[in-house]
Amino acid sequence: MGTETSSPSWQLSDLELSRRSARRRATGRSVLIGVVSTIAFAVIVGLLIVNTPGWESVKTSFFNVEVGIESVPSILVGLWLNIQVLFISAIGVAIFGTLLAVTRSLRGPVFFPLRAAATIYTDLFRGMPLLIVLYLVGFGLPALDIFPRMPAMFWGTIALILTYSAYVAEVLRAGMEAVHPSQRMAARSLGLTHAKTLRIVVIPQGVRKVVPALMNDFVSMQKDVGLISILGAVDAVRAAQIQVAQSYNFTPYVIAALLFVVMSWPMIRLTDWLTARLAKREQIGGVV
Repeated sequence: MGTETSSPSWQLSDLELSRRSARRRATGRSVLIGVVSTIAFAVIVGLLIVNTPGWESVKTSFFNVEVGIESVPSILVGLWLNIQVLFISAIGVAIFGTLLAVTRSLRGPVFFPLRAAATIYTDLFRGMPLLIVLYLVGFGLPALDIFPRMPAMFWGTIALILTYSAYVAEVLRAGMEAVHPSQRMAARSLGLTHAKTLRIVVIPQGVRKVVPALMNDFVSMQKDVGLISILGAVDAVRAAQIQVAQSYNFTPYVIAALLFVVMSWPMIRLTDWLTARLAKREQIGGVV
């Protein structure tokens, strides 16, 4: 573009202009076809659903506008608890997951016990359902009577950190191992210690390689934060459950689901945008 504007006498050839015009027409045609096909698909699916035999019953039980409006304030209060737990959990997962990844990447036989412990930890918590971890942490640890009385959201946060740290640690370790060995050797040849090599050279490059995967884990955690309701915390899910028990209508569950989608949607779009951007840079040979 800079070449085109810096030389007044330079101009595009007729062939190039025709190519660009053809590309614009093709793009406009593709967008139009996409919009029309999407609307047609939505109309067909909607007609199929509203013409099912049980639609009136489902509409009354799950899409009652009056019940939904009444349940919004209490669900929003519960959602604020979910956001607080998510914020603290994200910080804890980032710290603990990084420590696990660094521990698993330690070299030398003297660090074998630490590597083995980190490996067992990640294998254990990646293989165990989050629901069971919540039960064990939320009901098992308080029963030991060695901790002061803590609210349910505290134990839910601990369970989320324990579980998602294992996933994030493996993603980070994969990114660190993807850094070319010459980067480590160059850093060590400059006199950097192993710790400084990890902190200044390896971890920044490794994180950049796995940013989309890390963001996907964060999106998953945004949904799973609703599971802390099983410990008794009055979050959005528990608030919806209370409203359902009072109204004998399932609409509050739909309201809670929509609010979770609204909360997750910005990060989902950002993840897709970043993934596409990194893929485009790789295709043109840019530095990733």
